[in-house]
Amino acid sequence: MITGELKNKIDGLWDIFAAGGLVNPLEVIEQITYLMFIHDLDDSDNTRAKESAMLGLPYQSIFAEEVKIGDRVIEGTQLKWSVFHDYPADKMYTIMQEWVFPFIKTLHSDKNSAYSKYMDDAIFKLPTPLVLSKVVDSLDDIYKMMNEVQTADVRGDVYEYLLSKIAQSGRNGQFRTPRHIIRMMVELMDPSSDEVICDPACGTSGFLVASGEYLKEKKKDEIFFDRQKKDHYMNHMFYGYDMDRTMLRIGAMNMMTHGIDNPFIEYRDSLSDQNTDKDKYTLVLANPPFKGSLDAESVSGDLLKVCKTKKTELLFLALFLRILKVGGRCACIVPDGVLFGSSTAHKAIRKEIVENQRLEAVISMPSGVFKPYAGVSTAILIFTKTEHGGTDNVWFYDMTADGFSLDDKRSPISDNDIPDIIERFRHLDKEADRKRTDKSFMVPKKDIVDNEYDLSINKYKEVEYVAVEYPPTEEIMANIRELEMQIGTEMDELEKLLGL
Repeated sequence: MITGELKNKIDGLWDIFAAGGLVNPLEVIEQITYLMFIHDLDDSDNTRAKESAMLGLPYQSIFAEEVKIGDRVIEGTQLKWSVFHDYPADKMYTIMQEWVFPFIKTLHSDKNSAYSKYMDDAIFKLPTPLVLSKVVDSLDDIYKMMNEVQTADVRGDVYEYLLSKIAQSGRNGQFRTPRHIIRMMVELMDPSSDEVICDPACGTSGFLVASGEYLKEKKKDEIFFDRQKKDHYMNHMFYGYDMDRTMLRIGAMNMMTHGIDNPFIEYRDSLSDQNTDKDKYTLVLANPPFKGSLDAESVSGDLLKVCKTKKTELLFLALFLRILKVGGRCACIVPDGVLFGSSTAHKAIRKEIVENQRLEAVISMPSGVFKPYAGVSTAILIFTKTEHGGTDNVWFYDMTADGFSLDDKRSPISDNDIPDIIERFRHLDKEADRKRTDKSFMVPKKDIVDNEYDLSINKYKEVEYVAVEYPPTEEIMANIRELEMQIGTEMDELEKLLGL
């Protein structure tokens, strides 16, 4: 979570846009994203140049000596944030409008790259040189403060705070998945260097970014010192789909800013016939929309065969099973209703996962996790596609704290089950002897089948009731009589004192 001072700086930046007449949050976030990307482009170019120099490798800067923009050839260094941010407002505005924006739009001449697809229709909308100058100064202050904070995730947190302003709860069931929950899910799945990872409802690509960061952190040597694996990481590992072009653009930039050159991020209605993916991915990480509006006629027939419903959360589960390769794994967030819903479709999808695939874990999360966007109770389902069953014992965990208060403020607190969840999930062999009164325990498949595939933890959790012994009724009545007599005596004395 970001500090109050940094938050105030971002709010101040937002106010500059509002004063300049840009009040649509989506437009503001787009413009800030472009500018952050331009800033980061300069930073990452400098970092890569230094790394190449240290390793003795040749490096061609993207701000090469001369850059061709339209019919004009200009000196590339003028496009660097660190150079043009010192120019007078009018000159900076001209450079941004006429040179920098066209330059970043054509940055990847390969028109198939995720970035070029969503930059094609990007428009520079800052109305005046003065507004641009103020925004650039404000962003410089924010970056300076981010560098001082020095926590690993501060840039992500700033971005997340910006994204939180898009809407308190977006249309079509969109709301931001908290970064620490995303990180926990990635750690639970522990992706390998040759995964093919997909999020079919990717929004701003939070799961894909976190997976990339995790691999960079844990498997750096394995990936970056092997040409094939590095190529796979940069160009063939990450797939994301969404129905909101603005989200896709922000998501593509988010990925590139985190050092993934060419993620496959595409406009697609994942639930429709337009999505033909089958047996393609080894890992699905997702928080699909729960209350999404749905064009029932366009839903893919394959999915309706598994569960005939209009509920997006159930259709997405059927989709995950279709798009995963056999042996592929999935960790997804579902609303509690999926775990215990009694409709035919609810039971059908749960039966499919328990009987024909391998359900490994159900992690129940408290209802405040998604505040302030929504107060829904959710759970994480973890399963492997086998097509031949394999569910034996399912691990249940009752998460009661995630390191933040469960109210709208979401202030940091000391109670946090996440490290315990990760540790226990990695050593499930030690969980067999735990009692059902504990925070986590194993449930045999037979119990789940007997309960009509109900996956809510309350169905299996046992609560220990401590017997409370009360004195006999006669004694209680005698005590009440005694108290009444005492009150009567004291009232008499009070009346005497008052002369009544």
